[in-house]
Amino acid sequence: MSRVMIIGAGGVGHVVAHKCAQVPEVFSDIMLASRTKSKCDAIAAGIRRPIQTAQVDADNVPELVSLIRSYKPEMIINVALPYQDLHIMDACLETGVHYLDTANYEPLDEAKFCYKWQWEYQDRFKEKGLMALLGSGFDPGVTNVFTAYAKKHHFDRIDELDIIDCNAGDHGKPFATNFNPEINIREVTQNGKYYSEGDWVETKPMEFFKTFDFPEGIGPKKIFLLYHEELESLVHHLPEIKKARFWMTFSDNYLNHLKVLENVGLTRIDPVKYNGQDIVPLQFLKALLPDPASLGPLTQGRTCIGCLIRGVKDGKEKNYYVYNICSHEEAYTEVGSQAISYTTGVPAMIGAMMMLTGKWKGAGVFNMEQFDPDPFMEKLNIHGLPWKETIL
Repeated sequence: MSRVMIIGAGGVGHVVAHKCAQVPEVFSDIMLASRTKSKCDAIAAGIRRPIQTAQVDADNVPELVSLIRSYKPEMIINVALPYQDLHIMDACLETGVHYLDTANYEPLDEAKFCYKWQWEYQDRFKEKGLMALLGSGFDPGVTNVFTAYAKKHHFDRIDELDIIDCNAGDHGKPFATNFNPEINIREVTQNGKYYSEGDWVETKPMEFFKTFDFPEGIGPKKIFLLYHEELESLVHHLPEIKKARFWMTFSDNYLNHLKVLENVGLTRIDPVKYNGQDIVPLQFLKALLPDPASLGPLTQGRTCIGCLIRGVKDGKEKNYYVYNICSHEEAYTEVGSQAISYTTGVPAMIGAMMMLTGKWKGAGVFNMEQFDPDPFMEKLNIHGLPWKETIL
């Protein structure tokens, strides 16, 4: 039984708090902290067991250190903004608590997704005897574990990896993002990139696409090549991989709206002067768009996220597909959230469970694929994200 502190009260924080509360034998005491305490209080009011709430500015390391020392958690579950990862890691080092996040650090002034800043904390966490687990969401997160599971049970060598993310849900809004609009739009408007034969090949945004036939009645959808951070860690820890790509579905409606917003400058992340003050257009756009947390009762349909893997087993070529399908409606019925937040929040809880129960342990900074995938895969089936596999 352990005390945990969750930082971040957005859609994912909402799910993490609910899911941790469902497992009191692991998470005996829970604190939810955010810059806006009223958001934490609203989430806590919907949970059947009492959890504590607090106000904290995660960019203010001394303030965060003070709260951690007061509450004395065993670990921090960071579901705040990616810009805040390093500050929270600094606070964990100063207070001697373990760390987990769902997305790699990203500098505020550049849309750059790279693990180097967090990997540079390796020696500091190791010297303190602390563990930092990076990217314990779905992608990154479960997709890393899927790949490790495939390597352990199905392949002697993985040659090609395609991570394919489909949101076949519909929220009925003219334009909205299913997670933080600022992070989402930064992600999809940057250049794409994929790994091939030891090199990274850069592409223009949405330059490459094809059709993929998703299982269980979802059917054929257009998928677009982007860059996603788990590619970096997977080819680092499984250097046998010759090609690795990430694909995501987007509707024509989404892409058309996004193109217009880009053309008029509303996706810019550099400040512009307006009425004598600096504003960041993308942050202003975020304030205009629907809050992803408000989409829960509106969204219908399913997500399908998985890994299509090609390689060799016992001297023979093999094609393997492992995936999860998650219903927006079922996620909302259980925890009051749509499936995008659910598929990130559940793995964050399971990753914390792996650390607190000692299934995964170590001193230093780790990515998900570095640990035994089996206990994590087992918990996915138990806690709301059942997976399926097929040999193609």
